[in-house]
Amino acid sequence: MLIYPEIDPVAISLGPLQVHWYGLTYLVGFLAAWWLARSRAQQIGLTKDQIGDLLFYSAVGVILGGRLGYALFYHFDRVLADPLWLLRVWEGGMAFHGGFLGVVLAVWLFARKHKIHWLQLGDFIAPFTPIGLGLGRLGNFINGELWGRASDVPWAMVFPGAGPDPRHPSQLYQFALEGVVLFALLWWFSRHPRPAGSVSGLFLMGYGVLRFMVEFTREPDAHLGLLLSGLSMGQLLSLPMILAGALLMRLAYRNQKAAKTA
Repeated sequence: MLIYPEIDPVAISLGPLQVHWYGLTYLVGFLAAWWLARSRAQQIGLTKDQIGDLLFYSAVGVILGGRLGYALFYHFDRVLADPLWLLRVWEGGMAFHGGFLGVVLAVWLFARKHKIHWLQLGDFIAPFTPIGLGLGRLGNFINGELWGRASDVPWAMVFPGAGPDPRHPSQLYQFALEGVVLFALLWWFSRHPRPAGSVSGLFLMGYGVLRFMVEFTREPDAHLGLLLSGLSMGQLLSLPMILAGALLMRLAYRNQKAAKTA
């Protein structure tokens, strides 16, 4: 068993102003994505100024979508009881699947404004997304939240507030899989021209499969528990992503083949 390194979730404290590590992980993730996107801007014909605008659209989509998704998917009863809770973002609560839908909408709006094919823009963004996902999971680990299920593996940890049982550090599993592994896969796949929609499809499948796998080690939300067929909410929300990704990749390569034979 390992000892959980109780890190102060507040990185910087200046009087009443407190900067949390979790917020910094989001900031670093956006900055890293912005820097990498600028290096590839010519692939899609965007200027470096437009990359900044795209980052802004994406950030708004992540924050609004993530908050709404968390409320609707995980705490809908709380919203019904106290609608103003939705606005109290400082109390925490973000959901990837909601943030993803928010980014999809933001990408569509940006693509429409700049007359870019939205699938090509999605393919451009997809390789940078795992950076923020992985760093966000590090923020969860520092906060000592979203811990794993009880386990006797040698690297299990006792998390504050999670009872006396050692647990999987599932936040670190997600950092490694959804962050490092998925980034490496998408970065490698997107180095060369691919049919429109294929990179986005690989992201959807890759994230969905990895999230589905790691959920077996993650403690389900206490108020939800395990749902249909013993699956968690995270797994149920990941299944449509896997199916949509597979369909998107199939259509992308079928369209490419049809274009070559036309």
